[in-house]
Amino acid sequence: MTGYGNIVVAYKNKKIHVEVKSLNGKNLDVTTRIASVYRDKEMEVRQMLATALQRGKVDFAIWVEKDATVDATPINADMVEYYHQQICDIAAKTGIPEPADWFYLLTRMPDVMSKPEIETLADDEWLTVREAIEKAIGLLVDFRQQEGEALAVKLNQNIDNIASLLASIEPYEKSRVEKIRQRIVEGLKSIPDVEYDRNRLEQELIYYIEKLDINEEKQRLTNHLKYFRETMQEPAGQGKKLGFIAQEMGREINTTGSKSNLAEMQNIVVKMKDELEQIKEQVLNIL
Repeated sequence: MTGYGNIVVAYKNKKIHVEVKSLNGKNLDVTTRIASVYRDKEMEVRQMLATALQRGKVDFAIWVEKDATVDATPINADMVEYYHQQICDIAAKTGIPEPADWFYLLTRMPDVMSKPEIETLADDEWLTVREAIEKAIGLLVDFRQQEGEALAVKLNQNIDNIASLLASIEPYEKSRVEKIRQRIVEGLKSIPDVEYDRNRLEQELIYYIEKLDINEEKQRLTNHLKYFRETMQEPAGQGKKLGFIAQEMGREINTTGSKSNLAEMQNIVVKMKDELEQIKEQVLNIL
């Protein structure tokens, strides 16, 4: 869900910057910083982001650069001329000396420094800004796509590793049956003057071995691995589904570990858990 998009467009005397960033998040969480002239369009912007991005912590910003001369407060020349003439007339009639610093006096007279009009948003300006927003979002989506392709390679490697580790259990699984039988028989022989029913011993061995059988767990885990791969090929928006499949994979791996009474098998289970943890961490990055 990580991504970045930045667009700069020109409109008359303005340079408009649009920036959008996203990080991982279970839901869509949008933070906006929007220039005052576009503030009325915030809900429309949020809707655009929600439609395109779906999930993640999103930081969106629009700011404007202007020519310094545009924002400067202009001097009302007509008012300056009017006040100058008024003061000169009064000075001539009353004999009061004219001021030595005319500009200092006149620029402080009422309405000489004109205030700029309140800026309004024209339709064509918003169309330009909206197109810039769409392009910035498009860049972020492309960034996410590239990240997703790299992530898919990593996840497939993890799945391959788990499948390989699962296959490596089989030799130990077969040999442990005979080891269990030998251990029990040797234990019985070590007890002096003990008598036992060999048929009953075989029945108990079969029961014990069945409790340790992991064929069902192996089959279910293999199915989960296949389903995980298939789900990665589906359209975007499968992140939560992949998370659920990873949980099921963990359940089968844990059960396999609890039934593994050989150190070699338990070591393999630990390695599978490590691969699975990597998958779970990476799945959080997927929509």
